[in-house]
Amino acid sequence: MGEFLYSALGFIVALGILVTVHEFGHFWVARKLGVKVLKFSVGFGKPIWSKTAGPDDTEYVIAAIPLGGYVKMLDENEEENTIAEHELPRAFNRQPLWKRTFIVLAGPLFNFLFAIVAYWIVFSMGVDGIKPVVGRVAENSIAAEGGFQVGDEITYIDGRRNRSWDEHRLYLYNQAFKKQRIGVVVNDRGGMQQQRVIDMSGLSLNQITPALLESEIGLVGYVPKIPPRVGAVEPGSPADLSGLRTGDVILTIEQEPVSAWQDMVKLIQARPGKSTRFEITRGGGARGVSIIPERIEQGGRTFGRIGIRPAPVKLPEEMMVHVEYGPLEAAGRSIENVWVMSSVTLKMLWKILRLEVSPKNISGPLTIAQYAGQTVRIGFDRFLLFLAVVSISLGVINLLPIPLLDGGHLLYYVIEVITGGPVSRKVMMWGQQIGIVALFGLMSLAFYNDIVRLFG
Repeated sequence: MGEFLYSALGFIVALGILVTVHEFGHFWVARKLGVKVLKFSVGFGKPIWSKTAGPDDTEYVIAAIPLGGYVKMLDENEEENTIAEHELPRAFNRQPLWKRTFIVLAGPLFNFLFAIVAYWIVFSMGVDGIKPVVGRVAENSIAAEGGFQVGDEITYIDGRRNRSWDEHRLYLYNQAFKKQRIGVVVNDRGGMQQQRVIDMSGLSLNQITPALLESEIGLVGYVPKIPPRVGAVEPGSPADLSGLRTGDVILTIEQEPVSAWQDMVKLIQARPGKSTRFEITRGGGARGVSIIPERIEQGGRTFGRIGIRPAPVKLPEEMMVHVEYGPLEAAGRSIENVWVMSSVTLKMLWKILRLEVSPKNISGPLTIAQYAGQTVRIGFDRFLLFLAVVSISLGVINLLPIPLLDGGHLLYYVIEVITGGPVSRKVMMWGQQIGIVALFGLMSLAFYNDIVRLFG
């Protein structure tokens, strides 16, 4: 129940902030360019709060459905009644093309600007991370071929100073799209500086995932020895149905001694669908439990899973780092992050449209709510980083040339430049129908992916 409340609260707060930022961009620029704004709404549907204020008696609304918002401007194409003669110069449709373009662009631009500010705040405050020491190198992996060894401390990536395990993960992700060969400088276990290589030229597009560094490159960071103590049991999982409980300590699996969580995982994964005997201790007493690990097929391999998570383990102080940037460096990295994130998002969308990457990569509101709840619990800095990422996604998506989105309006303006006149109302009506179908399809796919991820 607590997790649901955090997710719900995080989702409402996150979406409320980002929608307000986006719509405020349209609102502020429209007002500055002399267009009359009739309503500023955060959310759709029935108003739960409203207020009329300002010289134009603008109505400010918070509505019940928080999945978006809108700014209603004075417009002859939308008004049922005739607009007073003295107000016609302030109608949106009467504005020159450059003003209308800037007003439409303002929403996405404010999303990008918000992301830059959010990144800047976090980078200026500093980000806690893990020292960039290699804990494991997967066999026959890109990292193994590149000469990486356990204990290597990664100090430079393509000439960029590296101070934590995740500092340049986004950069690596972007370079993977370009199939680049990356030079890495490390300090080995003996303290000697060595050259390593990450050659991503052979990666396919489907291999480029958020877990790229670990799953495809084969580099895993420092992992402390985790005791085989159950920290959580998933409801309805094989472990739950067999009576395993939080706090249980696993001693043996099929009479094989277990001293660390990692040992236990290997033994469970090797027995998919097979009845497995666990010896555990609970409350000081020993007992036996039989569990049949669930059969999981993923990435071309089959393994067992019983649905438990380890108890939290505190990392040693010497493995923790705090990466902080000066104001100018923080600004530069913030702008770079927004640019790279926008570029990667567009590339992923394009690859999905061309069926080169699975549509399963599209996330919807349920996944957003889940991550919002997780980041709220972790801390302000992580929630702010989450807001930055979602704000960039909103900015990019709104610029897509789909009617009903800002990008659809911009497409109409491009046609207007080419033809020398505005798009007809009939064309706009057809465009709206196409836009509704496209957005409904996109949202349906996102919801389906969410449900599969969370419950499948």
